[in-house]
Amino acid sequence: MTLFQIPPSYSWAGLLPAGVTACMVAYEYTGLSHFALVASGLAVAAVAVFSFSVRASRVAFVLIGLALVIWAALTTTNWLAATATATQRGAMVMALFTALSVIRNAAMTSPEIVECGRFLARQRPGLRYSALTIGGHLFGLILLYGSISLLGTLATESTAHEPDRQVRLQRTRRMMIAIQRGFASTLCWSPLGFSMIITVSVVPGASWGAAALPGIISAVMVLAIGWGLDALYKQRKAALAKVAETERWSEHLRPLLVLLGVVLLGVALLHALTGVEVIGAVMSLVPVVAVLWIALQQPPEGQTRLRHLRQRAAEFVTRELPSYRGEIVLLFMAGFIGSLGAVLLVPLVQGLGLDLQAVPPWIIVAAMVWVIPLTGQLGMNPILAVSLLVPVLPSPEVMGISPTALVVAITGGWALSGATSPFTASVLLAAVLGKVSPWRAGIGWNGVYALVAGSALTLWALTLSIIL
Repeated sequence: MTLFQIPPSYSWAGLLPAGVTACMVAYEYTGLSHFALVASGLAVAAVAVFSFSVRASRVAFVLIGLALVIWAALTTTNWLAATATATQRGAMVMALFTALSVIRNAAMTSPEIVECGRFLARQRPGLRYSALTIGGHLFGLILLYGSISLLGTLATESTAHEPDRQVRLQRTRRMMIAIQRGFASTLCWSPLGFSMIITVSVVPGASWGAAALPGIISAVMVLAIGWGLDALYKQRKAALAKVAETERWSEHLRPLLVLLGVVLLGVALLHALTGVEVIGAVMSLVPVVAVLWIALQQPPEGQTRLRHLRQRAAEFVTRELPSYRGEIVLLFMAGFIGSLGAVLLVPLVQGLGLDLQAVPPWIIVAAMVWVIPLTGQLGMNPILAVSLLVPVLPSPEVMGISPTALVVAITGGWALSGATSPFTASVLLAAVLGKVSPWRAGIGWNGVYALVAGSALTLWALTLSIIL
């Protein structure tokens, strides 16, 4: 049975996002605009090809992008430069997604990683939420929303034989919530996530190095709040029957922790030693780690490691990447529309006489925690919301606050959107695995959590705006 069902005519199209990644890595290390130009061209070609076989909702984003280009051409003199910048932003997002897909591909066939996830899902009820929310965080750092797919599948597998339907539903709900919140917390700080990379790129003066520690504190806060709310939930419910607790934590978690250490330390070292931006370090290091990881995995009987590696690479480019065409189109267009839309929105806001510099900075910082999850309820991708709204704001320097405070507010709001928006991949996956509607898996399961965590994140971001 094949993993990815795609039209045969699209197999070659996977070369386009792969080429975008290679060119963007070259651009990050050399600064030569020719590489960015080629990457932009390949990215546009990929969107054009994939648009013929994606859902109408994805095509609508392409049409909106074309409409913005026409609007820019009719109303601005520098529309060509603005369009080129927007295209490069979209290419960067596409390249990052492609690079992270490589390591997700390697992880899904690693017996050690799968067994690690199964180990977390087998914990006794009193420990299961903590195990899965921490596991959701650790897996999310590497697999992004693939962590929900992997851990969620293993979680539902562990409850499938429970004869009591009510108990089975309660366990599944709590396990999916734990995984969701663990993944969402990575969006507060992870150097591999779109949230931190996009936010740092649009907030003047921001850097991942400065925002990492405050972001980690944000992640710890939301993880603790999720655990506390789960504890309150358990007190109102009848106690569930205990199962045997699995031991040997260090043995089962070691492969995942080693992988995380290699990737995170490698990204930090590349960033420090070469001066390349974090996104360049991620796009160049992660595929290399993934290739080495696949090479270390046991090949099928009768195959050499080299042949197995070649086969996996060919399948990834010709089958897996084209299978992600809907995500590729959406992510490119979110980056493109956000960048070009911001150029058009700034003079429009000025024409309306809105002076955002007159707004107290604390209101802007607090608002960013809430605006992103609210727009997520309306179907706006966080990449689009952040790329569109942040350039309209006064710079942190003008507001007299640290860029880190604004980054913490934005990534905190992004995390809340990742747990509540019924249009995000993380919530959609949780809904499918939990057999509920996306609205139920989003705001239904995490509405109170979002209010409490959002309040805490707002206070934290405001504190940073004062002390930094």
